[in-house]
Amino acid sequence: MKKTRLIAGVALVAAAVAAALLWQNGNTSADNVASNDVLTSQPPTAADAAAVERGRYVSIASDCTACHTVPESKQHMAGGYAISTPFGGIYASNITPDTATGIGSWTERDFFRAVRHGKGKEGENLYPAMPYNAYVKLTDQDMHDLWMYMRSVQPIHNAVPETQLGFPYNIRLAMMGWNLLFFKNEGFKPDPSQSAEWNRGAYLVEGPEHCAACHTAKNIIGGDTSDYLQGSNLGEWHAPDITPNHYTGIGSWSQQQVVDYLKLGSNHVAVASGPMAEAVTNSTQHLTDADLNAIAVYLKSVKPSATQKPTALTTANSEQMKSGENLYSVNCTACHNSDGKGIPNLAASLANNPGLQAEDPSSIITTVLQGGRGAVTVGNPTSGAMPAFAWKLSDDQVAAVATYLRNSWGNAAPAVTAEEVAKTRKLLKAPEQMPEH
Repeated sequence: MKKTRLIAGVALVAAAVAAALLWQNGNTSADNVASNDVLTSQPPTAADAAAVERGRYVSIASDCTACHTVPESKQHMAGGYAISTPFGGIYASNITPDTATGIGSWTERDFFRAVRHGKGKEGENLYPAMPYNAYVKLTDQDMHDLWMYMRSVQPIHNAVPETQLGFPYNIRLAMMGWNLLFFKNEGFKPDPSQSAEWNRGAYLVEGPEHCAACHTAKNIIGGDTSDYLQGSNLGEWHAPDITPNHYTGIGSWSQQQVVDYLKLGSNHVAVASGPMAEAVTNSTQHLTDADLNAIAVYLKSVKPSATQKPTALTTANSEQMKSGENLYSVNCTACHNSDGKGIPNLAASLANNPGLQAEDPSSIITTVLQGGRGAVTVGNPTSGAMPAFAWKLSDDQVAAVATYLRNSWGNAAPAVTAEEVAKTRKLLKAPEQMPEH
């Protein structure tokens, strides 16, 4: 009897603790500072111009366009873009002030709860493809200004398809458990031991720019691991390590070189491509120099990853490297040069390139197969473009040239396999090598 009572008591305490944690985690009272009597569909007045302009900047810093505007579409913020996740496609919502298909019927408080706490207008849990676990750090002022800007956006009637994930990911109530594990329900807290510039950089990286969403590895259920900013697989791309690690990260970059990359889309060695090119084009190039420098200061201060440089493969002990060298000579030297140093702000330097040396070779495989174009920015409007080689090279050849790139001119990284290339080719739906006639 005593044992039964003890077990019941422990279970009761555990249930109470769990209930308290769930309440605390789901508490949205911080959003009560927002008004509840004005709808997003009510346009701002001339007196609100300064707030609208500040909100436009917050929107840019938060890169809202990337997800809520379909690429190449003129329907700004009208949603419909399918965000690819390991669990299926999640459609970004229409966040224009349209009352029927957008957020025109929302109040400011509804907007705050959605952005900072992942709660829809009816209290439903949003999927963390909308990075509310980062946006929870946005200040009240930034949130208010952002909402004022959203009221100024042109309303667009666009009914977005409903997200249909497979079981059990379609159970939105289960997001309560996910939030309990991975959502830290608190705003940004400045570190008094650091400078104002460092704190501004931390705020931007952790909050609006939500860098961890791509650059921090995820666990099996999509939560951030403890490997903060140490790189993560994005399917066909790899978001690189952006810690001060000198091998795979930005440890060898100066503060100005970090700023150049974010502002121009390229620097002494790297050219932004894929999702990062979009982020630079839509967001970081438009930030003030003060904010870019603050980001650089913060990134240069975080804990570096522990990844160590291996011994490089050589053409003397690897047939794959010999093949890769020949393929590089025929197909790549015109732009990247025989010394791998490329063309500044046009063709990426391959020599001592940390992004090339990640354990995950997804990005270089994707780039060789489908080609790409660097970020288009005001400071570098003629960004370079690379042709696709999927039609020309076999899986073995792509693996060989990728391995050569990753182990030449000071680089060192594991060999790429034909199986990895075949997997990426299938994911990209890239064509097979054309047969010789």
